[in-house]
Amino acid sequence: MTYGEFQNAPRGVFQTTHWSVILTAGPNNSQAASAAWEELAKVYWYPVYAHVRRQISCPEQAKDMVQEFFTSLIQRESLARVAPEKGRFRTFLLNALKYFLADQHDHNSAAKRGGGRMVVSFDAMEAEERNRLEPLEEDSPDKQFDRRWAAALIERALSRLQAEQHAAGRAAPFEKLKEFLAREVEPGEYEVVAAELGLTTNTVAASVRRLRLRLRELAINEAAKTTTTLSEAEDELRALFT
Repeated sequence: MTYGEFQNAPRGVFQTTHWSVILTAGPNNSQAASAAWEELAKVYWYPVYAHVRRQISCPEQAKDMVQEFFTSLIQRESLARVAPEKGRFRTFLLNALKYFLADQHDHNSAAKRGGGRMVVSFDAMEAEERNRLEPLEEDSPDKQFDRRWAAALIERALSRLQAEQHAAGRAAPFEKLKEFLAREVEPGEYEVVAAELGLTTNTVAASVRRLRLRLRELAINEAAKTTTTLSEAEDELRALFT
């Protein structure tokens, strides 16, 4: 999916963001910052895990390291002094991860990492299978991190779109149409799906356009969670998909 597919999305999707909460939360509002961190960690744990996994051969140790990394970020009051003009949240997170890994000389037991607290829950087996199935890339670790970040963003937006369609009673049509949301349509494909759904070809085409528009809205909404302004959210999408 290209950045061009996200252009012209409605501009009314920007709200208070997780990143802005983290930036402004001081010692008296650490609970809000922690909640924001945990929400972001649930969405973007895999890019972090994959980056850590490049350096650590043991999957369980890599998982523990990811937990410790997110815990350290939540517990550091210095986050309140991070300035948004210093860069995107994605860039900040990657730089913080590099520093964290470089600083890890003494690996204690997993029970000591994070005080035994599970910051973000994920299946190490699922993560390892996902990592194993990724194609071998010659891109730099930073570019691979960005690529996985973009994939996580779209995955989250698509998951939200699916939930909306199911809640609206349109589960069956959506499962047939979702494959068209991120690729070009081949000649004759709409006709086949239209016959299966008992719809006209024009109705199928209009439904796909509507779903693509909604996916753009949700993608910008997801990007907005890691920026402080709508303009930054649009810049983030442009950086990820061009």
